[in-house]
Amino acid sequence: MQRVAMPTYDSARRDFVWRLPETFNFAVDVVDRWAEDADRLALICSNDAGAERCFTYAEIATASKRLASLLAARGVEKGDRVLIMLPRIAEWQIAMVGCLRLGAVPIPCITMLTAGDIAYRLTHAGVAAVITTRDHIDKIAPGAGLKLRLSVGGGPGWLDFAADCASQTSDFAAPRIAIEDPAILYYTSGSTGEPKGVLHAARAIFTWRVAAWYWLNLDAGDVVWCTADTGWSKAGTSILFGPWSCGATVLFHDGRFDVARRLELLARYGVNVFCAAATELRQLIRAEISGYDLSALRLTVSAGETVNPEVVRRWQALTGGLLLDGYGQTETLMTLLNYPALAVKPGSMGKPLPGSELAVLGEDDRFAAPGEPGRLVVAWPNPQMMLGYWQAPELTAATRIRAEGREWFVTGDTAFVDAEGYFFYDGRADDVINSAGYRIGPMEVENALMAHPAVLECAAVASPDRERGEIVKAFVILNQGYSGDAALTRDLQDFAKAETAPYKYPRAISYVESLPKTVTGKIQRRKLRDREFSAPAGNADTNTDKIERYPGAPT
Repeated sequence: MQRVAMPTYDSARRDFVWRLPETFNFAVDVVDRWAEDADRLALICSNDAGAERCFTYAEIATASKRLASLLAARGVEKGDRVLIMLPRIAEWQIAMVGCLRLGAVPIPCITMLTAGDIAYRLTHAGVAAVITTRDHIDKIAPGAGLKLRLSVGGGPGWLDFAADCASQTSDFAAPRIAIEDPAILYYTSGSTGEPKGVLHAARAIFTWRVAAWYWLNLDAGDVVWCTADTGWSKAGTSILFGPWSCGATVLFHDGRFDVARRLELLARYGVNVFCAAATELRQLIRAEISGYDLSALRLTVSAGETVNPEVVRRWQALTGGLLLDGYGQTETLMTLLNYPALAVKPGSMGKPLPGSELAVLGEDDRFAAPGEPGRLVVAWPNPQMMLGYWQAPELTAATRIRAEGREWFVTGDTAFVDAEGYFFYDGRADDVINSAGYRIGPMEVENALMAHPAVLECAAVASPDRERGEIVKAFVILNQGYSGDAALTRDLQDFAKAETAPYKYPRAISYVESLPKTVTGKIQRRKLRDREFSAPAGNADTNTDKIERYPGAPT
């Protein structure tokens, strides 16, 4: 599938047709094809210590062939699951591509997983091999029944990634990978129960390039930097599959978040497309950027947690480039996006990716009227969508409903669509606040508060109230120089009343140092809400100026 520019959104959506091949192996059909240009740069790796390594597509191709040879020599076969728990180092890309070349199914994991987290995945997925670093080998139980233990840095009972891969042949014959063959397995945590395994086919990896065309607007030769962690599905689409399908160069930085370092790297490597979480962008917009040359930066994108309109406006004013928000899930990947060719409405998730159909279902599972909130659903089947939850057909079936004459995948999120077809995030289904008969989405409140100069970050949740049933309560992280006192609380409340409908203002505000979040950066409003409902219901009139300090959870 050749890259097609988007002259207009409407024409791209009208003319788009999925053309799926019968077979697809990302290593062979993408990496090896770009490797025919021996000098094409695939990867720049840097870290906080100042080290730098660069790899061409040809070098990635050779290294991944040697890894595939090693896996095969140790008995790992097509379809076997391989747990990959590596930081932001080049071995991550090599490991991912090497597994795909063999037809093994990689399970990307963040390095913050505990021994218990890993043990669950090893058993649940029937893992055949583990690839990690020496720092994490002690998390893997000795009796896990693995065919291969491979470590960057080696270790007792572990093969050494560099030495043992180097000893293997690069003459590896890849097996046939049918388009519906299982290709990658992500674990995602729900609100209850154990993490679910989200299994994707080779067709999904093939289709994820379309978001890189239209959303990231990538082309061969671009430098793209996505700061997502290696265990996130966002890393797959915006660090590996999307950029390399377009022949772009990926910047991969291993280090802690630091505002000055982010800006320095953007300037040093002439990054053209930057992908960062909303949490990072909220801090970057308050930085002094005049000393950094960001002239190469034409586009910034974000996903995971909705980017507040004020952040969009300020980032674009600072950099002169677009900031395009997007929406997706591990089960579906990017499906609602803003595009350079489409006028941006700050706060909107944009419009459906060409090739995908989304809708909002209101009462009685009918299409919702413009502005009416309801369940966000994705038309099924969709080639980007998962095969299903690993070994959980009942959970997979529960995500599908029939409405308006066809089948839909239920995302679990709520949204609304305006008269022009732009989608707006309203929250998780259990995030909605019902106060005195009014239905209030948390994003409406949060967007209003984020426009106040005192607010760095915030979350709005329901809090029990004897008179109204529920009230809006906001948990606020303040910018430096502001004090969370009664005067500021009244100011924030008055400000929110002016920014949005007055009944939506937060009748209670708590000033906090952090907010509970998932590993992908999404605010866990449910944890805040559950805490509120574990306490006796109060009266909003006495809560108006209530100030408390809640330590939150590690971010």
